[in-house]
Amino acid sequence: MEIRELAKEEYGAALDLAWEVFQKFEAPDYAPQGVKAFYASIHDPDYLAQLRIYGAFEGDTLIGILATRSGGAHIALFFVRGAYHRQGVGRQLFFHACQENSAGQMTVNSSPYAVEVYRRLGFCEIDAEQTTDGIRYTPTLCVTQRADCPCKRTRCQRHGDCVACREHHRQDKKNPVYCQRPTREEKRLCRRRDSK
Repeated sequence: MEIRELAKEEYGAALDLAWEVFQKFEAPDYAPQGVKAFYASIHDPDYLAQLRIYGAFEGDTLIGILATRSGGAHIALFFVRGAYHRQGVGRQLFFHACQENSAGQMTVNSSPYAVEVYRRLGFCEIDAEQTTDGIRYTPTLCVTQRADCPCKRTRCQRHGDCVACREHHRQDKKNPVYCQRPTREEKRLCRRRDSK
């Protein structure tokens, strides 16, 4: 699989993929007004001019896209063809976009369908679900880099790189990410709660 930034002349294929996947997986959760609003947004030249779109290719076939705006700090579009779901395509697109983002964090307004996908990538909800122009979304945030990384393993090659660290510990499975481990106080409260 190859992941690269798309040229402007490839945006048409990316938007066709976004619309196709949206209709199949997300449109059922939206009112007709929301479906129209989404279609209008991906055909708005001013909106598209703000985007930087990355594509995942299998051979010559475009199988997934991720578009960012605000200097890479916000995910605007993120779609993978249904036949390629749960095969790591989205994860690799996300990691590639993170490497291009120096802001240290990313936000996304997640559709109801994708909330769990974003959680697995390390995003946390920062507000309740909202609706604008018929589009339902949950604002979420992912810290991708921390200059004040709390991990004591300062010589670790992943120190401060939250995305790489979470991916490493997701594969490791035995040891949770240091900054997500419960504190002594949290462990003590948990033991007290369990003993009641």
